[in-house]
Amino acid sequence: MEQIQHKYVTVQGLKLHVADIGTGSNVVVFLHGFPEIWYSWRHQMIAVANAGFRAIAPDYRGYGLSDPPPQSEKTSYRDLASDILGILDSLAIPKVFLIAKDFGVGVATLFSLLHAERVFGVVTMGAPIMPPGPRRIDKSLQEGLYISRWQEPGRAEADFGRLDAKTVVRNVYILFSRSEIPIAAEDQEIMDLVDPSTPLPPWFSEEDLAAYGALYEKSGFRTALQVPYRAIRDEPAVSNPVVKAPALLIRGGKDYSNKFPGIEDYISSGKFKEFAPYLEIVFLPEGTHFVQEQSPDEVNQLILTFLRKHI
Repeated sequence: MEQIQHKYVTVQGLKLHVADIGTGSNVVVFLHGFPEIWYSWRHQMIAVANAGFRAIAPDYRGYGLSDPPPQSEKTSYRDLASDILGILDSLAIPKVFLIAKDFGVGVATLFSLLHAERVFGVVTMGAPIMPPGPRRIDKSLQEGLYISRWQEPGRAEADFGRLDAKTVVRNVYILFSRSEIPIAAEDQEIMDLVDPSTPLPPWFSEEDLAAYGALYEKSGFRTALQVPYRAIRDEPAVSNPVVKAPALLIRGGKDYSNKFPGIEDYISSGKFKEFAPYLEIVFLPEGTHFVQEQSPDEVNQLILTFLRKHI
């Protein structure tokens, strides 16, 4: 970890934090999800650097050590994709592999569609490549769905505000590492779904939690609630949304996101081929939503095989 360097790149007037390790012209960019930050890629960054690649992992605007935008409530997926482009231009990096997790898959997809000439290939976890566009919560899911609650202005802020940032991250890690979609009862808030005595997942240490907690103490959750949860309702569509780069989905069998309506059919029916024709899927039966932290050696090997195949 001490080999990872930290720098700031100014993009669109914001100082964006970038973790950086390795050298050479073959560059891998890691895009985090929520409640993650650059640190969630610690295992993968070291592995690809040791294999001869350069690894960079930014904190999105408003996350981690990056500056918050002046109007967090207007931040969009396109802003984040534009920030990635700005980082690459500032670092004089012409073309990269993208490794993305959770809502970072949306950022990677958008970047790959808008800047296809800058992308060698895409690896995703926690979500498949899907066409960008406004999404509404499926009516078959209860009102207490965590996404619905966090889209409601002020509700998540009040829920999270009862706890310190470290405890919020702890609770979300516990909830998102389960195989069931987090849904609260009518008289509950999402944070109430985790008993304080519940242990962390065995692959996530108190030291790891402290690193996350310190960064969210700095950034807060204002931008994190906007992107992904609130921005997804108004994300604009893209004409001809086909990611033509080689792609790999590392899919965990115990990832709760598999249970969102339509996801299983989207994958099993092969419909994903309409939008990612060169996508391969690797299924890890025990994998959770945090498969890259849960099973780093296995995930690292899959990533390196993909990178070497498409370099």
